[in-house]
Amino acid sequence: MRSSKSTSKSIAHGTKQSIQRMKYEIANEFGVNLGPDSTSRANGSVGGEITKRLVKLGQSGLSSSHSKK
Repeated sequence: MRSSKSTSKSIAHGTKQSIQRMKYEIANEFGVNLGPDSTSRANGSVGGEITKRLVKLGQSGLSSSHSKK
C-alpha cells in the first residue's frame, strides 16, 4: 500500500502538469507568447484566466456534490 505522502506528491505532480497545459492553452487562445518578452499585462491576463477557470471548476464540483445529497 502506498503512503499518503507519495500519493499526495503524485496528485500534486499531475495537477502541476494540468495547470501548465491550461496555461499554454489559454495563452494560445489569447494570442500571448508567454515569457520575459511579453508584457506583464499579457502574462497576467493568462494567470487571471487560469484563476477564473479553476474557480469555475471548483464551483461546479461543489454544486454537483451538493446535488448528490
